[in-house]
Amino acid sequence: MKPRIGITVGDPAGIGPEIAAKAAADPRVLDACEPRLYDIPGSFVTGAVSAQAGRAAYEAIVRAVEDARAGIIDAIATAPVNKEAFAQAGLPWKGHTDLLAHLTNTDRVAMLFYAEQLRVVLATIHVPLAEVPRLLTRGAADFTIDITARELPRFGYERPRLAFAGLNPHAGEHGVIGTEDDEVIAPAVADARERGVDITGPWPADTVFGRAIRGEFDAVIACYHDQGLIPVKLVAFGRAVNVTLGLPIIRTSVDHGTAFDIAGRGIADPSSLVEAILLAAHLSVRDRSRQA
Repeated sequence: MKPRIGITVGDPAGIGPEIAAKAAADPRVLDACEPRLYDIPGSFVTGAVSAQAGRAAYEAIVRAVEDARAGIIDAIATAPVNKEAFAQAGLPWKGHTDLLAHLTNTDRVAMLFYAEQLRVVLATIHVPLAEVPRLLTRGAADFTIDITARELPRFGYERPRLAFAGLNPHAGEHGVIGTEDDEVIAPAVADARERGVDITGPWPADTVFGRAIRGEFDAVIACYHDQGLIPVKLVAFGRAVNVTLGLPIIRTSVDHGTAFDIAGRGIADPSSLVEAILLAAHLSVRDRSRQA
């Protein structure tokens, strides 16, 4: 039986409804799964941030999560939401990742960006850059290493080779350009190796992603959002998939935003959502076979 993949349309004022409809009708998607759209009723001003649209997107996500937890669907693939619309609606979550953790009563999750050329996991997510050094604690580093090592076998990497990107230029130059790499990342890497994790680092961020693309590593742990997403989007924009690690359900998403500037024009590219649905279907089948 084909897996049943729920597709949420994201913010209804953005490109989400368009790409969701296009992706659900894509022959590759129909061959791999049974897509189920979570449409949003109502009228919204195309291309405009609004509390109404933010609340509607939230309610569709809630319905999809409830169905996933009840076994009605096997996984969720999400079109993009707008963080400002969430805020205007009075919702406390920055986006899908922390909302899904809340809805599934999951204490901690991690964000993986998955593409054929490069896999990146973020140690911190949607936080101001100035806050990253404070939030990049030893606990955060340990958690991100462990969840990455535990989850990547689901994607076919049975003993993943991991690299941890340094926070500071040149990974701190042994304390000359910042101490976080020596005081936080290096000990976390050393302890993980003692636990049997195949990980090295911290490596200078300006070279480690290229090494991963050339095949030296199966995934890179990045210290913060843009450090990890810039290389992913340079090599695989429109083909990369955002996966939430650590949830009791499978959730994948696109590698882009709501694109209000082109909403309603019929020109939005559904490629990333297609890839997200296909990966969700693949993970559903793979998890099913591993549990059999």
